[in-house]
Amino acid sequence: MTSAAPRPAAAVISVAMPEESQPFLDALPRLDGADPVPLLGSAEAWSLALPSDPAASPAAPAASRELVLVRSGIGLVAAASALTAALTQVRPQVVVSAGTTGGLGPQVEVGDVCVSTALAFADADATAFGYLHGQTPGQPEIFHGAPSLLARLGRVGEPALQSATPSSGQAHIRVGQMLAGNSFVTESNVAKVREIFPSAISTDMESTALAQVAASASLPFLSVRGVSDLCGPQAGRDFHMGAQEAAARSAAVILALLG
Repeated sequence: MTSAAPRPAAAVISVAMPEESQPFLDALPRLDGADPVPLLGSAEAWSLALPSDPAASPAAPAASRELVLVRSGIGLVAAASALTAALTQVRPQVVVSAGTTGGLGPQVEVGDVCVSTALAFADADATAFGYLHGQTPGQPEIFHGAPSLLARLGRVGEPALQSATPSSGQAHIRVGQMLAGNSFVTESNVAKVREIFPSAISTDMESTALAQVAASASLPFLSVRGVSDLCGPQAGRDFHMGAQEAAARSAAVILALLG
């Protein structure tokens, strides 16, 4: 890894799977001349060019519109280690968790996009020592979504989602607490998760770990994920969507937020 000071960037976007990285690779060109961002193990990173900001000063450096896309692999440790390695090399204005998620909230439907106001660990339990469910000892009770991005979401989120793909016209943005953990939440264990986190809208396997790393680096963070399945759906409801479609909806909302 380089020992030079991290270079400025507009954003680091972290995904777990190839299906989640592809919408960004399809939408944005590679940034010419950008130094590589080597990561640990099988994780990969790409430097992509965001469109120029018409409100920016002409003297603003081109690097300020660099989006570093990180594909970490699945899981809390993979996500945290890849983001940490990336942050030794770039200093973004914001970190975003992208891709797919499982819907938890009763109002959440397959194809919606969930956005984090708060994040906790689904399977962290140190309550015997006085901590809250979802809280790791020594860490905050929850990690917060970036207020500036949440404010912008109210202006650009729904239009971006509903025009994202040919089938996304009826989808909605769902804003609330999101979870992440080491286990898939399925019909067999979802009741316990809903009992402990009654207001949670979704769960995945990376977002809260990414939020913790971003908080440690004093960087704004947001998770924006398309709902590809429901954790224990009620009878008569759609319960699955292809990862590619859900990820495309996530990416469209994120690119609108960064635009």
